Amino acid sequence: MTDAPRILGIEGTAWAASAALYDASTDTVTIESEAYEPDSGGIHPREAAEHMHEAIPRVIETVLEHAAETAEDNAEAGNEGVPVDAVAFARGPGLGPCLRIVATAARALAQTLEVPLIGVNHMVAHLEIGRHQAGFADPVCLNASGANAHLLAYRNGRYRVLGETMDTGVGNAIDKFTRHLDWSHPGGPKVEAAAAAGEYVDLPYVVKGMDFSFSGIMSAAKDTVDEGTAVEDVCFSLQEHVFAMLTEVAERALSLTGSDELVLGGGVGQNARLREMLETMCDQRGATFHAPEPRFLRDNAGMIAVLGAKMYAAGDTLSIEDSRVDPNFRPDQVPVTWREADDRPIASPDRETTRDVRGAEALVTLDPDAGVVRKRRLPKSYRHPTLDDRLRRERTTLEARLTSLARREGVPTPLVRDVDLASATLELEYVGEAELRASLSPERVAAVGKSLGTIHDAGFVHGDPTTRNVRVDPERTYLIDFGLGYHTDHLEDYAMDLHVFEGSLVGTADEPEPLRQVLREAYGAGGREDVLERLQAVEGRGRYVTD
Repeated sequence: MTDAPRILGIEGTAWAASAALYDASTDTVTIESEAYEPDSGGIHPREAAEHMHEAIPRVIETVLEHAAETAEDNAEAGNEGVPVDAVAFARGPGLGPCLRIVATAARALAQTLEVPLIGVNHMVAHLEIGRHQAGFADPVCLNASGANAHLLAYRNGRYRVLGETMDTGVGNAIDKFTRHLDWSHPGGPKVEAAAAAGEYVDLPYVVKGMDFSFSGIMSAAKDTVDEGTAVEDVCFSLQEHVFAMLTEVAERALSLTGSDELVLGGGVGQNARLREMLETMCDQRGATFHAPEPRFLRDNAGMIAVLGAKMYAAGDTLSIEDSRVDPNFRPDQVPVTWREADDRPIASPDRETTRDVRGAEALVTLDPDAGVVRKRRLPKSYRHPTLDDRLRRERTTLEARLTSLARREGVPTPLVRDVDLASATLELEYVGEAELRASLSPERVAAVGKSLGTIHDAGFVHGDPTTRNVRVDPERTYLIDFGLGYHTDHLEDYAMDLHVFEGSLVGTADEPEPLRQVLREAYGAGGREDVLERLQAVEGRGRYVTD
């Protein structure tokens, strides 16, 4: 095994037939790609597979020729003129027929060259190319691509999914809107161009903790166009809402994990407005943002080759028999062998003193001696001013109302002492001694499960029950920050409340599975088995469907 390997990567998860050579000795990537461009509508799986069948051999041949031409230089580096040291390929997620063509080519090439075979998760590769280029130690990653949208962070040997779309990927959602307009694929660049001449109109905005949904806003966008609103205005507003949702959940992930590094991945990341929003948010909270150059944002074999080199160095290779593809290959299924395990504890002060705490949405001033908390929802300069004002007022009103309602139902919450909607400020009773994320225990997680069951029986949800939005002391476990809550009688909404809390356990607990089981048992003790069944359905949905 060489210290500076040369890895040939192959990508073909959906539309891009791509091959690349990564030379670790010079940290250079050579990429050759041929894109599939449908005549109309979105991606057609059969046509995409036919494209892969024709294009994959061509792009591999071109890259192999480059590898052979540079093999002499590689020999001078001590690698004995070997064109490549291993073949890496995208095992998934993606379209099954396309993945199988790529895997067949990779197996044949690895056997012919007599080099190891490496199976790469496409979405983890999006994260790792950003981390590699930025030199970040431990970033949160926002993946925004055609069939995907989710937040990843590393903990205890895996990339954990902190939040994700609950219906469709962001690129696919935008494409559905543009198909309604009879615009050709891909729709994202056309929306971006049209938005330059648009003005703001209100559309739905759906964030549930660090999860989000695009189906409602896309239906509303279609209806708004059909009702006569200028297409340019709807395109402008679509970007303002969708990208603000993604930026907000990215900030929530930074707040939950304590990270101050954010990387962007996926083809939708080529949108200038999305990058602008993320950079503005990071600047506002003192974090560092990195977006890879466009050739590494869209689907490409370069990121497969770079991650392949890291896996090769860790000895993480496949036998031919174990190289099956997985169209639903989730990033949290990947053992991260190329990084050291993260066992950092989440710090908690012995005793909280008067201080300002920056959350995802608000500046919170803690004054335990006076028994008071002052919370001001900060203006977000990345959001359109009209949308920002609307959200700050709505969430401040909801937090005051639902906190008091939960308290009347017997759930431990702070007493609301004052509300100022003009400045989006609340004054609340100081409760607890620390955040739950720093003081996790089965008993406290069970208390959260019982409290969520109580408010669901009363007909409303918390909306953002994370381990940062629960306060604890030796006697009680308090729910705080009901700003994303709302009244509802839908099982789906109750299940999403549980799903959000479980996601925060995954992001903060060393061993989340036992705590998730405790949560479900405590919640189920209230007789809401129907909600738990719906939770299983939520978790079982396929997130990687290109349509």
